[in-house]
This record gives sequence, structure tokens and C-alpha cells, in this order.
Amino acid sequence: MHFRIADTFTSSLAKLTAQEQKAVKMTAFDLQMDPSSPGLSFHKLDRVKDPNFWSVRVNADIRLIVHRTGANLLLVYVDHHDDAYRWAARRKIERHPTTGAMQLVEIRERIVEADPASENRPRADALSPEVSRLSAGARLFGNLRKYELMAFGVPEDWVDAVRDATEDTLFDVIAHLPQEAQEALLKLAVGEKPEVPEPAIADADPFAHPDAQRRFRVLDNADELARALDYPWEKWAVFLHPEQRRFAERQYSGPARVSGSAGTGKTVVALHRAVHLARRDGKARILLTTFSAALANALKRKLSQLTGNEPDVAKRITVKSIKGVAYDLHAELFGQPNIASPTLIRSLLEQAASSVDGHGFSQPFLAAEWSEIVDAWQIDNWENYRDVSRLGRKTRIGGKQRETLWTIFADMRARLAARHVSTWADVFGRLTAHYRKTGRPPFDHAIVDEAQDLGVAEARFLCVAVGDTSEGLFFSGDLGQRIFQQPFSWRALGIDIRGRSHTLRINYRTSHQIRSQADRLLPASVADVDGNNESRAGTISVFDGADPEILVFDSLDAECEAVAEWLRLRHAEGVLPHEIGVFVRSQPQLTRARAALRHASVPFVELSDKVETEEGKAALSTMHLAKGLEFRAVAVMACDDEVLPLQERVEAIADLADLEDVYNTERHLLYVACTRARDHLLISGVDPISEFLDDLAR
Repeated sequence: MHFRIADTFTSSLAKLTAQEQKAVKMTAFDLQMDPSSPGLSFHKLDRVKDPNFWSVRVNADIRLIVHRTGANLLLVYVDHHDDAYRWAARRKIERHPTTGAMQLVEIRERIVEADPASENRPRADALSPEVSRLSAGARLFGNLRKYELMAFGVPEDWVDAVRDATEDTLFDVIAHLPQEAQEALLKLAVGEKPEVPEPAIADADPFAHPDAQRRFRVLDNADELARALDYPWEKWAVFLHPEQRRFAERQYSGPARVSGSAGTGKTVVALHRAVHLARRDGKARILLTTFSAALANALKRKLSQLTGNEPDVAKRITVKSIKGVAYDLHAELFGQPNIASPTLIRSLLEQAASSVDGHGFSQPFLAAEWSEIVDAWQIDNWENYRDVSRLGRKTRIGGKQRETLWTIFADMRARLAARHVSTWADVFGRLTAHYRKTGRPPFDHAIVDEAQDLGVAEARFLCVAVGDTSEGLFFSGDLGQRIFQQPFSWRALGIDIRGRSHTLRINYRTSHQIRSQADRLLPASVADVDGNNESRAGTISVFDGADPEILVFDSLDAECEAVAEWLRLRHAEGVLPHEIGVFVRSQPQLTRARAALRHASVPFVELSDKVETEEGKAALSTMHLAKGLEFRAVAVMACDDEVLPLQERVEAIADLADLEDVYNTERHLLYVACTRARDHLLISGVDPISEFLDDLAR
């Protein structure tokens, strides 16, 4: 007998108390071990549409709903007695006649149309220009025939309701449909053409269909069941979208990248890719890395959810920040590196510049030229600096100017050597040279999350860290979230992802309203230096929510009071403290956020590279530390003029040609902060406000 679990079961389990969950898990384990045990109290449900629905008694009040046939036992739902029975009475499990996928279908009842005045009704312009031009009450899918809708996974009973759906009722209707049908209809609504699945094969197992596997999972042993039940809110660890699975398990002929806007599951693909490779090859040495220690720790926690019952798989995967990897390898090969602090580097560069009279270069220009060209590319002689292309640097310099600049940078290198200190680029450079010479790389595969923030030195190191295996490098990232590094050519370093770059377009984390409003901060598509294009067109969110709020105040006190009241309202609606994030642009604005949290009596923890989120406390941090996090409610405060974009960065620009990149990364920061929100988003500032808020509100 196949023992399966449905995603609806894990969702319903998460809503119970800890004591109730414990009792449910014990019953679930008993069912898996021996479903025929006389100690289990099965009751066949009557007055239900599906004759295979049974209940199993957990205690006096809690009931499991299971779907029981000769070959399968499926855990479907759990709740208090009456609620569990009512849920089962409105559901059935059946094979879709067109797609062949097993579906959990809601029995169609009368759909109450959305109140046009409701604050949760999606705005027309949040869907697409095509939808917004429709006349009131116009049917979105009235031109599609029954067989066309069923080809997208719409259950037969729901075809008429779908064909009658309008702009106002779309989200009310699709909430009752299987996920593949929801995604297809949303794509149609925004003017995209969904992929039509292959027709059903008559004798194929309906549970083996890719769409069925996103909601039903076979659990082969008690360890797998324990993993699914211990993390009921983390569906990604058990149920994977077919597109995500395809990219995670595909065999590539060279370096590959998965992109997509915030919330589309890029990190999920990276994690599953690492586990897939470790399972496929029992001898593989796999690196899962990213640019920050905090994000690496988050990856490590999530990886434990995927490999909790597979210690042999877990031990083959190294999870560290890219600098952490470099530090450890350097210590092993050459001894612990003595890293120069940013303050020391700035001081030495000032000294080197002062030793050359009349050069005319500003300190910001020299700092950028050093970090982005000389140090990043590990240039150590005049000939290499003379010939370097300076890709990404917009200020042009002539031959004589280069000679003068090299005099300064050569002096800078001598000063670093005299103090026996290294930059991080030096560390990566030594490792790159070593592995290129020996041909004995430390890893077989490297999976890099948030790859848009990789630097030149790190990318060069990765090229030799995995040897020459054709699919050794796998990247996930979003150019729209680049906040640290200057763009550079990956292809010039040997990382050519052309033909192996894929974009995810289903947003699971952020509501329709928040995603569509945040997208206004960015262009419809972004291209990298090598011409690889990442388009946001066609991205859809699979759930609806409240409109984001943008509030402008006359004083700091007024902002503090309003944000505190907003936080109190979220708490009254059931949002817990650890489901709240509050972000500001930089350290000086943290004071304003602290005041609002204290005024709202919300406990909070201040995040840093060493301090992470904490159960029972809201998270407070700068926007730079928001990467990889998600919350039900997010407040982005202090979005004032001269704070966003940060005036210090604008004033430090040595050439107006660099202004565009500063503005882009500042926009990316706000985008990252806003898209941490799932259901509720507040953006606030004191007049005069950031010009970016005008873009958000347009």
C-alpha cells in the first residue's frame, strides 16, 4: 500500500495547538506502520461526495480525514470533529479526465461575488492593461471552450464558473481550483499564454503526474513522515512545483542559472539542486554558498529540513558563505589570512594618493577604481592595468592618466604587503592560482544562491573550484535585487550560461497587490553585461491580499505613532511578532524604527551578520540584511528624500556617468525590502519623501 500525504494536511496541521499536533503525529505514525491495526478507529463518512473518505479518531475532538482505497492511504486533512467533517463534505479526490493528474476538487457551491468596495479586491491595473480595459462585468474567459479550460486543469464542475469570471470575481473563483488551473488562468488574465500539458495517458498513475506531485507525496518510511510533519509550514521541502523540479534535477551541458523576481522560489531550486546532486552521486563534493554568512545560515537550516533523514546526503554538502569557504581553504593551504579592514584600506589608499602630486583624482574615484578594477581583477603590474578594459567603469581615462593611477595603486600594493595584510580579492586570487595550477579542485559542484551579488574575484575562484565538470556550476539570482556588486562579464571569466538560463514566473511568497506595486520600482526587463535578459513580464502571484499603504507625514512623531498603530492593527488581526519585519535604509534611521516598535509594545530583535530572527520577536534591520527573509507584515520606514537614495552615495559620485548605477542599486534595496512582505506592506516617510515613492504610487 502507498502511504501518501497531501499539502492540505500539512496546512491544516499547522493551525492546531502544539499539544494537538503531537497527538496527530502519533496517530499518523500508527497509520503508516499498520493501517489495519485494531487500535485505530476508522469511520466511513456518509453524506459526502467521495465514498473513499474516512475519518480516523485522534482524541475526543480531533479527527484525521483520510482517502482510503485498496492501493493507497492518503492523509488529507485534520481538524476538530465538526470542522473536519464539514471540510470533507465539500471535497472529492478524482483523476482529471483531460490532464490525467489526481486532484483534490472542491464541490462547487454558489460563489459570493466580491464586494467592489472591499479593500482586498484586486485593482484592475494590478492584473494587466488588457484586463483594466475590460468593461465592468466583462467575462475574462468567456471566449474559451470547455475543452480548452479543462486542458489547463480546470475541473469539469468548475468550467462554467470560470467562464463567467470577471475582473472582480477572478480571485474568488480561482481560490477554489487546483494550483495548476489557478496558475494557467492568472497567466491568461495578464496576457500570457500558458503551456498546455500533454494529454493524459490512459493507464498512467494519476498520482505520478507532475501536477499531482505538487500536492500529494509518497512517504516511504517513518523518517520521511516525521520530516513532513515537523515542518508543516515549509511546503517547499515536501511539495515541489513541476517547473522547479525540472530545473533542479535537469542535466546541464554547462553552467546554468535560474532567475526570477522575489518570491518565485529560486532558493528552493538551489536547495533541491544540491540535494539532488548529492543523492545522484554518492561521492560528490557539493558546495552550497551565497554572499553573506546570515544567508548561508538560513540555507543550512533549510537544508536540514530536506536531508533530516539522510545524514549521508547532508554530509556531502558544504554550506558556507563564499568568504567563509575561501577563509577555510586559505587557512588550510597557506595559513589564516590577515584581512585588511575597510578603514585600513581607505587610509592606505589616501596615503598612496597623497604621495603623488597633482594627480587630480578624487578619493571616491580612486576607491572605486581600486576595488572594482585593480583589486577585483588582481592586477599587479603596469602592463595588465594598461590593457584592462575597465568594464563597468564609466569614466574614461587616457594613457597618461593610467600611468599616474598605476603609480598610486602600485604604492597601495606595497603598503598592504609591508603590513602583511590581504584583501578578500587577494585571498580568492591565491586560491584561484593554486587550483588552476594543481588541477585538484575542492568541489565537484557549486550551487550559488543570490548570484547577482557575486564579485569578480569570487566568480574567478568558482570557475576553478569545481574542475571541468560540464554541470559543475549552478546559479540562482535576480538582477533586480543586485545591491552590492558592479556588473561585470561572466562570460569573460568562462561562465557562459547562454541557452541554460531559465526564469521562474510563479510567485508563492508575495500577494498579487504587493508584488505588482513593488515591480513598479524596476524596469520590465533587466539585461546583464553579457546580454542575458531577465524579464518580469508574465510573473504572477498565486494569492490575493490587501493593497500596500504608502503614508507621508509632517514629522517624525507622526510617523512613529502611525506605524505603531499599524503594527497594533496587524497584531489584532492575528499577526504574531516574529511574522513582522521593519526595515530602514541605513543605521541612522534605526532609531525611528525602534521608537515605533516600542510604542506599539512589539518585542523585537535587531538583526546583524551574527544575530538572526527570533521566535516571538519582530525583526528590525537595514534593507541590506533583508535578503532571504519573509514576513506576513512588513513596514519600510524613513523613506525620506536624501535617505533613499542615500545622499552620501550620491555626493560621493566622482562622475555623473556613475549616477545611474547608484540610483539602480538604491531602487533595488527598496524593492528587496518591500518584497519581504507576504500579506501586508506599509511604506512610510517624512515630507519631503523619496522620489521612489512617487513611482510606487503611480
